[in-house]
Amino acid sequence: MKKFFTSESVTEGHPDKVCDNISDGILDAILTQDPMARAAIECAAAYDKLLIMGEVTTTANVDYEQTARDVIKRIGYDFGSFAYDKCNIIVAIHAQSPDIAMGVNASLEKKTDGGSAEDTLGAGDQGMMFGYACRETEELMPLTLVLSHKLAIRLTQVRRSRRLPYLRPDGKTQVTVEYVDGKPTRVDTVVVSTQHDSEVTQEILRKEIKEYVIDEVIPASLMDENTKIFINPTGRFEIGGPEGDSGLTGRKIIVDTYGGRCAHGGGAFSGKDSTKVDRSAAYYCRYVAKNLVASGLADELEIQVAYAIGVANPVSVFVDSHGTGKYDDETLANIVKKEFDFRPYSIIKSLGLRSPVFAPTSAYGHFGRPNFAWERTDKVTDLQKYL
Repeated sequence: MKKFFTSESVTEGHPDKVCDNISDGILDAILTQDPMARAAIECAAAYDKLLIMGEVTTTANVDYEQTARDVIKRIGYDFGSFAYDKCNIIVAIHAQSPDIAMGVNASLEKKTDGGSAEDTLGAGDQGMMFGYACRETEELMPLTLVLSHKLAIRLTQVRRSRRLPYLRPDGKTQVTVEYVDGKPTRVDTVVVSTQHDSEVTQEILRKEIKEYVIDEVIPASLMDENTKIFINPTGRFEIGGPEGDSGLTGRKIIVDTYGGRCAHGGGAFSGKDSTKVDRSAAYYCRYVAKNLVASGLADELEIQVAYAIGVANPVSVFVDSHGTGKYDDETLANIVKKEFDFRPYSIIKSLGLRSPVFAPTSAYGHFGRPNFAWERTDKVTDLQKYL
């Protein structure tokens, strides 16, 4: 059976990613001074304006506006209406609601029977989070998303190195892969749209993007004479970033996770400290799924966990191995519950989420990158006893 699947990515200069970068840049600046801070920082950007909003409870002294300007400069917006030294910035930050804080500070379990250290923190919100892993790539991530991210990263590399000096920060990539009987066989379509200056012709841009970006990323073995390539298919793309389109923190949740290959609970990541299970539990679900696949217990695995606000223990744990598991899904779920601790305190401790580790996650995906703690496969040996 033949199927086609598509994933996309965006560069750090995409307007939504500018906002994610600023939110996580501010969060890391806060955590550097105050690891116990509570933060939920969101940004909205449009034309020449940036709004920084949200809730922060901290002892840290951070200049939010200057941090934002530093991030905008690092991304490369030193021109146009949204230039780092010209854009208008409004800061609207206030403390976390005490109604939320009291559920996080002491979980229901802690209040009712004293609990253990792991019961100290309650979940910062209700909701469901998902994790996923598969054997398509060495990263144990979907091939479509891995290639899309690599194209976006390469766009940034050739811009920063000035290999292609006419490129500007905004860009989008997309890859469609043909699957036969569930296995990736070839790349069917590649789409690259990239911002550029006014001097370059579309002929030169398309030729050099093909040579220095696409050909450097997509393995030749996956390309054939029927592979379709679209580079700036609308024509020119000079106006980009927040000047061309509004941006918002947390709007690229599928780019951030698994490229659409599994369900999503709807919660965004950037700007949130680790008491927000939207972020920390989603990271832990990836950790669990990756370890189960890496151990050989399944070739593909999706996991869902759900919480009630103020309660440490999850209300449910669900596993779907898509028929690839060594055991049925109920047995795999029981293994997960026995081997992994989903209480927020335990997640934060095991993944080191009180540290300023979040800014690097804000572009090119939160998963499948080896430097992140939730990408470790240190539970494989423990899990292989079930084989």
